[in-house]
Amino acid sequence: MKVAVAGCCHGALDKMYETLELLQRRHNVRPDLLLCCGDFQAVRNEADLRCMAVPAKYRHMQTFYRYYSGEKKAPVLTVFIGGNHEASNHLQELPYGGWVAPNIYYLGKVPSLRPRPRPRPRRDRPPPSAAGYAGVVRFRGVRIGGISGIFKSHDYRKGHFECPPYNQQTIRSAYHVRNIEVFKLKQLKRPIDIFMSHDWPRSIYHYGNKKQLLKMKSFFRQEVESNTLGSPAASELLQHLKPTYWFSAHLHVKFAAFMQHETNSKEELPKATKFLALDKCLPHRDFLQQIIEVEHDPSAGDSLEYDAEWIAVLKATNSLVNVTQSSWNMPEKNGLHAKWDYSATEEAIKEVLEELNHNLKIPCNFTLTAACYDPSKPQKTLEPVHTINPQTTEFCAQFGLTDINDRIQQAKEEASGRGEYEEEEEEEMDSTGSAEEPSEYNTDNSGLSSTNPDEIMLDEEGGDEDLSTCSVDPSPDHPPDFSTSFSDIRIMPDSMAVSSDDAMDSNNEDLEKSGVSKQWEEKSCTERPLKRIGADENGNSGVKKIKRRNQAIYAAEDEDKTD
Repeated sequence: MKVAVAGCCHGALDKMYETLELLQRRHNVRPDLLLCCGDFQAVRNEADLRCMAVPAKYRHMQTFYRYYSGEKKAPVLTVFIGGNHEASNHLQELPYGGWVAPNIYYLGKVPSLRPRPRPRPRRDRPPPSAAGYAGVVRFRGVRIGGISGIFKSHDYRKGHFECPPYNQQTIRSAYHVRNIEVFKLKQLKRPIDIFMSHDWPRSIYHYGNKKQLLKMKSFFRQEVESNTLGSPAASELLQHLKPTYWFSAHLHVKFAAFMQHETNSKEELPKATKFLALDKCLPHRDFLQQIIEVEHDPSAGDSLEYDAEWIAVLKATNSLVNVTQSSWNMPEKNGLHAKWDYSATEEAIKEVLEELNHNLKIPCNFTLTAACYDPSKPQKTLEPVHTINPQTTEFCAQFGLTDINDRIQQAKEEASGRGEYEEEEEEEMDSTGSAEEPSEYNTDNSGLSSTNPDEIMLDEEGGDEDLSTCSVDPSPDHPPDFSTSFSDIRIMPDSMAVSSDDAMDSNNEDLEKSGVSKQWEEKSCTERPLKRIGADENGNSGVKKIKRRNQAIYAAEDEDKTD
């Protein structure tokens, strides 16, 4: 079957679907499925815009609301993950995934419980469990997985505690990847055909045309040479899952790589992953290169389906709990945990199939849960509210899972009744959440990732980044040839597991290689090195350097508008 893959569409659904229709008219190419790798921006109304982590001048309604209201319908089944510029309150309604509009499916995001003030939670009912910031589904027999958000080391080991209304910290931490998602995905044993992440797996640039990448994006050089570009969590999943295809976005540049994985035994068959990073929504000739042929089951239906193994993993991990900002480690075989293997047994998978009567079809149960934007009646003061989505309620009841949003509402009501909610809000506003602790994963090079070049800093004072434009490099007008695109075949080196020595602070002198302005280079060479925390005691460490780098990413705005 034909699968189209899109990068950051930034809410421009009309443009994206019109591009696909243009492909069909001009080239007689019609995809069976569209995958979007984050920054989808499912914005329904003005309240959703307030929950999107971008400066106010970039909060544009775009066109998703037309598909949410039913005015339009997606012409092709669309499956997407979340990025770092999303209406987090909307996606938070669907912790286990669900329909955000007819024919548009979200793979899943964790709703989180605002931590109750100490004293401890009541013992008369169990604490809420963590849901998933990730998901796995099937379409025509093709197994598709994904993880939403971007990596940020100082939030990686925390629980999910954010919920609307967000403050300046939680509107960003809400989309940061947590270790619980990686842990759950690592419980999967059956092969994955396609996997999506918003930010790139760290080190993937060593398996493609790195020279060409740095020619197009010279300001990546520092991170590439220090092996700090991308997500160590995604890199770990890449090594574990070994999917046939891995698609990412976020950096607004097209890049192909081919990674041949090491085998664990002589009996194991060699596996390789074709990686493709996508630019934002592009002209039709570039979109044509992002349509791939994927082997599928001809006998399978045309409906999106649950994945039985993933459902079994969700059921097995339903008791894992952390809904606070406190750091925690995942269970492992170290003598400290009674159980560390939460993978699904064949019996557990069989039970899921029996519960569903072997009918894995995901019900088309989309429901409106918020007022839809009306251009003739703008509501600029509309405030976000915490909403329980009927899709989540139905899913949890069907599989015996915790409805986190229901527990969030209970906790908020209890805290408000005790007069503690307001105090908690004030305490959270004062917290920077910058303290870092090492991850339990050896690929978590957390000392460097708080200055993660993938994440666009968004403070209002100097937020000059253009989050909706990028530089576009022309591509030939023909379908991709993976034999040439994925030409740099290598065995994964030991360096993929970044050592702790690599987690040293980056020196400003390295910035000379990044292609930023000469004035900034001269200034930065005399300043102290970047700290490993997200902000110093004054709240301003590293921000200007990252913003300068992101200005370079989006520097081609004027050129892009003329294309």
